[in-house]
Amino acid sequence: MNNKHIKTRLAHAGDHDLAKKIASGVSVPKVLPIYMSSVFSFDDVPSLDAVYAGEADGYVYSRMTNPGTDAAEEVLCAAEGAEGALVFSSGMAAIINAIIANVQSGDHIVSSPVLYGGVYDYFKHELPRFGVEVTFVDFEDLNAVEDAIRPNTKIVYTETISNPLMEVMDLPNVAKVAHAHGCKFIVDNTFATPAVARPLDLGADIVVYSTTKYLGGHSDLIGGAVLSNKENIAAIHRCFTLYGAIMGPFEAWLLCRSMRTLDLRMEQHSRNALKVAQFLEKHPKVERVYYPGLESSKYKPLADKLFVEGRCGGMLSADIINGEQGASTLIKECKSIKFVPSLASYSTTISYPAKTSHRAYSPEDMKAAGISMGQLRFSIGIECPEDIIAELDEALAKV
Repeated sequence: MNNKHIKTRLAHAGDHDLAKKIASGVSVPKVLPIYMSSVFSFDDVPSLDAVYAGEADGYVYSRMTNPGTDAAEEVLCAAEGAEGALVFSSGMAAIINAIIANVQSGDHIVSSPVLYGGVYDYFKHELPRFGVEVTFVDFEDLNAVEDAIRPNTKIVYTETISNPLMEVMDLPNVAKVAHAHGCKFIVDNTFATPAVARPLDLGADIVVYSTTKYLGGHSDLIGGAVLSNKENIAAIHRCFTLYGAIMGPFEAWLLCRSMRTLDLRMEQHSRNALKVAQFLEKHPKVERVYYPGLESSKYKPLADKLFVEGRCGGMLSADIINGEQGASTLIKECKSIKFVPSLASYSTTISYPAKTSHRAYSPEDMKAAGISMGQLRFSIGIECPEDIIAELDEALAKV
């Protein structure tokens, strides 16, 4: 190549031939590299045909798959005990692809009413535009769930731990109702993670995640995931490829990094959240605390039955006295505990559902769901719990 122009030498050095040499070597990186390549090259047409036909290993185009996303999917399957997984550019992309792969115009969905606000908005306002109707029903009443199912119902949808009321769903029994009517049962396990609950083992057909939250755990990536058996993943993969909402290679690398410590983090998140919930429950400036690990919670027996090692995750909500004024004052008076419209980082944060995640709810729907203007959602981090409690105590004194 030395006899070629510098422009040509710079364009071709250190790529195809070196990549082949690295791939054929006897040593491999201890940590999988970040494959920042949109496309992959071939020596000839038969090699390309063989990859498309599944007769040879290889990659074509990163909108379809990438070594980094393959790695992330392998780690997710190991955590969840799933046959297959797909990783997406966001949690909403994962959820929407899981839905649209299983419904068409004229179909019907039964859903619990207390959901992440973006999903509620999609169900309430977007799906009806395409001829898909959604009925919201209290999943604590299994008879009501069954009564809501119609001949054209294709999906039953809920969250393991609801956002923001921390209700625990009886997944095994809801699954029985769904399957008795030939429906697929889809569960959002974002608040729990497989370190707290494994919905596929409890009867779910498809599990969805915002990997932005606990699976990522560091507030530095946006992503989503779908896990299921091979048949369901194959059906969703068609939409995944067509709509192009694949996770980027750098985000996939970050997700792999984060998943290595998921179990350790969730153990600490759960332990800290219980201590903070117990503190808030006794505080005179707090009207009510929502956390399934509390002895006073009606969901504790179900959580003890379904969840791993008594963990209930790091999320809790609380109704602060004086409504919006009280909630706003607490937010303002906290120092290291930041006010953010998200959750599940390593440090403790506060969110205001009525003003952020659940803005899509009408005032009537919000009231019916039990989401008040004084309700704050706390994402309890992995700090020393006594320091979290001390800061909240000082802030609550100003309310």
